[in-house]
This record gives sequence, C-alpha cells and structure tokens, in this order.
Amino acid sequence: MKTPTILLADNGSKRADSVINLRRLANQLSDLSNHQVFPVSLQHADNIPAESLNGEAAEILTTFLRQKLNQGETAFILVPLFFGRSRALTSYIPQQLEKLRAKYGPFTLTLAEELYPLPQGEPRVASILHQQLQITDQGRPPQLVILVDHGSPLPQVSEVRKRVCADLRQLLSPGIELQQAVMERREGDEYDFNGHLLSEQLEKIARSRPNITIDLALLFLSPGRHAGAGGDIESICQQLTRSHPGIQIRIAPLVGNHPGLADILLDRLDSVLDNPV
Repeated sequence: MKTPTILLADNGSKRADSVINLRRLANQLSDLSNHQVFPVSLQHADNIPAESLNGEAAEILTTFLRQKLNQGETAFILVPLFFGRSRALTSYIPQQLEKLRAKYGPFTLTLAEELYPLPQGEPRVASILHQQLQITDQGRPPQLVILVDHGSPLPQVSEVRKRVCADLRQLLSPGIELQQAVMERREGDEYDFNGHLLSEQLEKIARSRPNITIDLALLFLSPGRHAGAGGDIESICQQLTRSHPGIQIRIAPLVGNHPGLADILLDRLDSVLDNPV
C-alpha cells in the first residue's frame, strides 16, 4: 500500500526564522521516519518573500493540498506542530478540508496527535524544557523559573501549560520557585484561567524582589512575534532590567531547538502509520 503524503504543519508566522525552523524539523522527521515529510503552515507564511527563505516560498496547507489533489493524491497524514488541541486543529483545518472536498471530491487527511495530548500528557516536553533551562543557568540556578506560553482563550489549551508546569515541577530542584505566565489573554474575569501576562507578572516581582534571578522557560516551538530574537519576550525583559537593574532574567532556548522534539514527532507519525484509517 502506498504511504499517504505526510505533512508537518504549524500555525504559521510572518517571520522567516519560523519557516526555516519548520523545514529543519520536517527534514529531521524525514530522516528518522524514512518517509518524505512536507513542511506546511496553516496561514501567514505565504507573506514572507521567497528571497528570505533561500529562494523557496513557504507552503500553505490549502495551496499544497490543491496541488497534490490535482496530481491525483487522495490520502494525507498531518502531524501537527502544536502543543495542544487548539482551534486551528479542531475548527480551521476541518473547515478547509470541507471546502476542498466540495471541489475535489472525497479524500482522507488523518490528523496525528498533538505534542501534549490530554489527558495522557507527554513527559518529554517537560524534560526538554528542563534541559533547556540547564543550558541557560550553566550551573548557577535561578531563584525563580517562569513557564511562558502564548496564552489561549480555550481552557483545554491552557490546561496543557498547567500540566507541563506540573511535570516540570517534578524535575526542578525543590528550592527553585516555579510560576506560569502568558503573552496574550483576553479581558475579563472569565479568562482568568488563562493566567497572568508576563509583563505584568515580571513588574510585580521586580517591585517586591529587586535582586532576583529569573529564568524563563519558553513553551514555544519556533521564533515568532513573541519568542526568539527581537520578539516581545526579549523586549519585555530588556525594558524591565533597564528599570530594575538589580534583576537578572535569562531566557532559555525554544522547545523547537531541542533535538528531542523530533523523537516526539516521530512517535506521533508512527502511531498513525501503524494504525491506518
């Protein structure tokens, strides 16, 4: 039986570094699985000039699927580069598939599990975060670690961060305090489950603990508006340390930079290949 066309998909970004990282991970997954894996983004990446991507424009999911359907392909596997089951997976992708089937007829797209499926979780995510923190502290542990993610209006997506935080707590030294923060949240008490904004949380800490050392563990996969060089997280930290010079903030590398991520992706792909629809 012919293997379905395999896609590694992220949400998409207008930053070239994000697409380059997606391509690197797709190449790693190709090498590990012995199957060609195509890197695609759901949105946004088609706004990046091809010259910023080594002359090769980014692939968008719907455009990629149209090309393959026109070539007669009818079976696909999508490995999501997502921590949790966000609306991109539960709403956006099904909506796009419905439109494509209306035009091209029936085809299958099997969605592999996300990186941290609930309720079972994935302890390797916390292990990666812990190793990235060890790279950051270089033997000089912080007093406080803050686990930072994008933030979500969906309780089930916020629950992923909370579960990862509990996993990480088991790996950190008991003397290291652990908190959580987000980069985005909606107004209103009904979204309190999402957590506190990083900028507000850091300012509050700085006022009461002006000489603290803080490490930020980033629950992010690729550089983008928030994470990576020149992102919001870096800017927030720079502004805080200028106004509170006694504070030291160290930012750990992204989860997507760790070689162990490809092993998790391989398991997600293998579980689909071993149990075809």
